[in-house]
Amino acid sequence: MKTITSANANRDFSKLLKEVRMGEDVTILSRGTPVAKITSISSDTMRKSAMKKLLLSRLKSQSVTGVRNWTREDLYSE
Repeated sequence: MKTITSANANRDFSKLLKEVRMGEDVTILSRGTPVAKITSISSDTMRKSAMKKLLLSRLKSQSVTGVRNWTREDLYSE
């Protein structure tokens, strides 16, 4: 893991992003104290996010079926 000051991160931000894109984790320091961590987003994370959006859009477009008003007696009857 690479450590860089906030001033250097600001000065070389595009270079920093290239390193993160290549898989490097970067911790940013402010006055010697870690304040942020930059990591790349894995393709698996992006795929999961896309699949979740697809599922939610499909569920929103479907009508509700099989809805029943359950009573307490229905739930606890033997």
